[in-house]
Amino acid sequence: MSRYTGPTVRINRRFGQNIFAVSKTRDNHSYPPGIHGPTKRRKVSEYGTGLNEKQKLRFMYGLSEKQFRLTFEKAKRLGGVTGENFLRLLHTRLDNVIYLLGIANTRAGARQFVNHGHVSVNGRKVDIPSYALKAGDEIEVRQRTSSRQLATRSTEANQQRAVPQWLTLDVTNLKATVSRVPAPEELPTEINVQLIVEFYSR
Repeated sequence: MSRYTGPTVRINRRFGQNIFAVSKTRDNHSYPPGIHGPTKRRKVSEYGTGLNEKQKLRFMYGLSEKQFRLTFEKAKRLGGVTGENFLRLLHTRLDNVIYLLGIANTRAGARQFVNHGHVSVNGRKVDIPSYALKAGDEIEVRQRTSSRQLATRSTEANQQRAVPQWLTLDVTNLKATVSRVPAPEELPTEINVQLIVEFYSR
């Protein structure tokens, strides 16, 4: 299954939470999309519950099914808690960090920003959104007029967004440093990752 590029409000309604950023065209319906949305739904099975959590996390980070599964397999090979490793691998992707820094308004926008070659890591251009960052890595918006203008507009629009404590941002120079890996309590809490681990363990 490829990366989802369809209507984002539909996905938010499907899961009953803001998986994607809320658009200007707000949808206030409290039920899922489709003609059967307002009717009472059947109880979701244990398998269905795990599948829903997996899909929520996959949509949130904008990964294809193959990318998502490969990342999970990598997390399993690392020592420690698989669920925490998995979330940490997703959370420290370059595109996600660009989003967390406020250099892009959405994760999809951050992925495009990286793809278009606007970012360098440790002095080298990186255009791979899934690039895995580690403690000590230095991120910088490249010294190009177009790159700087895009980043400046986004950071000004996202001033109210708090930068995570494991990242250090120099807004003036559009530089950032990964001070450390995120602690377990700094990882997303809106997803029950244990259900995903159990889903893939079947």
